[in-house]
Amino acid sequence: MPTLPVAKFEPRILRQSAKCVATVVHVRSVKHARQAIVVKVTQVVEAAPSTEQLLAENRALRRALSKVQGVPPEEVRFELNGEETSANGAATIEAEPAAADEQPSSKAVTLAPAPEKVSLKAIERGIRWPEPSEEAFWERSPRSVPVSLGASGSGSSGRDPRSLHVVHMTAEMAPIAKVGGLGDVVTGLARACLARGHNVEVMLPFYESLPEDQIEDLHHERDFDCPKGRVWDGQMQHSSLRTSVFGGKIDGIPVLLLRPDWDTCNIFRGGRIYGGSYNELEAYLYFSRACLEFLRISGRQPEVIHAHEWQLSAVPMLYWDVYHAGGLSRPRVMLTIHNMDNSGECRQEEFAYTGIPGEAFATVDKALDERTIGHNPERLCLMKGGIIYSNAVTTVSPTYAREALEGGAAGWLRSTLAKPEVRGKFKGLLNGIDTALWDPATDPLIPAPYTPERLEGKALCKRYLQQGLGLDVNPDKPMIACITRLVPQKGIHLIRHAVYRTAQLGGQFLLLGSGHADGNFRAMAANDFKDSRDVRIMVMYSEQLAHLMYAAADMVLVPSLFEPCGLTQLVAMRYGAIPIVRSTGGLADTVTDVDAGSEDGNGYSFSGMDNASLNTALDRAMQTFKENRDRWTELSQRNMRIDWSWEKSAGSYVDIYNQLSSY
Repeated sequence: MPTLPVAKFEPRILRQSAKCVATVVHVRSVKHARQAIVVKVTQVVEAAPSTEQLLAENRALRRALSKVQGVPPEEVRFELNGEETSANGAATIEAEPAAADEQPSSKAVTLAPAPEKVSLKAIERGIRWPEPSEEAFWERSPRSVPVSLGASGSGSSGRDPRSLHVVHMTAEMAPIAKVGGLGDVVTGLARACLARGHNVEVMLPFYESLPEDQIEDLHHERDFDCPKGRVWDGQMQHSSLRTSVFGGKIDGIPVLLLRPDWDTCNIFRGGRIYGGSYNELEAYLYFSRACLEFLRISGRQPEVIHAHEWQLSAVPMLYWDVYHAGGLSRPRVMLTIHNMDNSGECRQEEFAYTGIPGEAFATVDKALDERTIGHNPERLCLMKGGIIYSNAVTTVSPTYAREALEGGAAGWLRSTLAKPEVRGKFKGLLNGIDTALWDPATDPLIPAPYTPERLEGKALCKRYLQQGLGLDVNPDKPMIACITRLVPQKGIHLIRHAVYRTAQLGGQFLLLGSGHADGNFRAMAANDFKDSRDVRIMVMYSEQLAHLMYAAADMVLVPSLFEPCGLTQLVAMRYGAIPIVRSTGGLADTVTDVDAGSEDGNGYSFSGMDNASLNTALDRAMQTFKENRDRWTELSQRNMRIDWSWEKSAGSYVDIYNQLSSY
């Protein structure tokens, strides 16, 4: 959804308030816009114009606002630093009827104090408290009147002296093509690099499940025939697949969406990301070839191609063996490994989906899976090939990189990473989070904004969620949230134990997630905690509910058995929730135990994989919350001020981009 530019408010529209500043809250989608559209007119020096003057100018303002598409008129509000206050905490002025040629307009202009002057009483009055029997209350706006305390992001570090053209190739991109952290990383990194002055494009499959109304300026770029193949009866058969390319923007980031001809295949069809009936290996091998083919025929010559995860690991292989000598000669290739748990196993005949026979890469020094040597048939490993062929290889935290090189995180690929020519180009760069999306001071999905200096809103968020979920509404009960995929990597047995332990210690536990262990947790919810006033197990995922849980929680549990980076603990600290983590990978890089004697202590950690080890951290956190609330509050405030934005991390990526482009 387009952000309404300030320029739309001409001087004549605000002629009596020349010393007022007009701004527009940026929202990330029409869905969010329905909850968050608000035009703020903040007084700087002089008093606001009178009510009569505002009425006289109201028609012009409404005409400008009518260009904000998809937003119900009653959800559009004007905020002006004023003195009058209505029953909902804001003054209202009835609008004039719209002219016949105008779109429907707001029924009222809402005038509210500037962010720094918003009172707790006004914040609380605007909350739409959940009804006792209201289901899925998190799917609607938590407020009747939007309010913000002003963005608390770290801001941009400025523009880099040299602008680079970087093309990301990925299977996921937040917010509309997100399954896990990969989508968040691609969007956060791309946005940060755009802010630094770089030319960034993201190439993404045009999944059937993508909500097209959330893609800005969606337009058809061109069609082309992508080389494709298959092995039939032992013979390589060459063909092509008609592919359409669409341009647009997702969350303000330029994207190129590739869609195959659905009259001849079902690739990328289905109701969710990774949820189709198609062969995923075939789909991403085709997509890897299609991305490179489009760059070639469109004449693009970026300095860097940045491929992500096993799905795009064939890109560096195809680039150097097929495209570098075929007209696409400028780019250097970087591969980021987000999780080594899936390395992309591939039979040689399956690689033919790229239009190139797999035998070309079936040697130990290229992409042969050493575990299959002597087997019939011998297989390829896409991630190994991507590592070998890329000019630079990164993973998403320094500790995970060390665990891959020296521990068991890389599995059998450790021998590949240990090669001198590979080890020298392999590095761990810590992820960041999107501090514009994750900001409790402005988040439209939570009922009350708050900042480190004004924490009262967090207590209101806790009360809101307790009431909505039918829990005991008690601010003194420590609330632990766990927002995760229910897969073995995330420490399922530890999560299960934490639910019982928290209830035993008099706390509240909220679980939000789905995955392999759905059945076990559904049974817990239906049996052991059916009538509990302190435990809610929600086997599902909702982005809106996740925001509410971060805002309401006192603690967030991340007991992963391994974790390349993890964003959950970073978001938790941003929202003032104290992380309880198992010290591994990126969790070890970002969470220091408060009782370890370091001034940087920001959470509670444990090392073992057993229940007793978890208890050593969980019990200490619960005890501190109950017995030393001042210390807890100070820790919460300090964590909220830590800069986990993409600014620093993006600088590290740009350093590598610059090194690659100088080759």
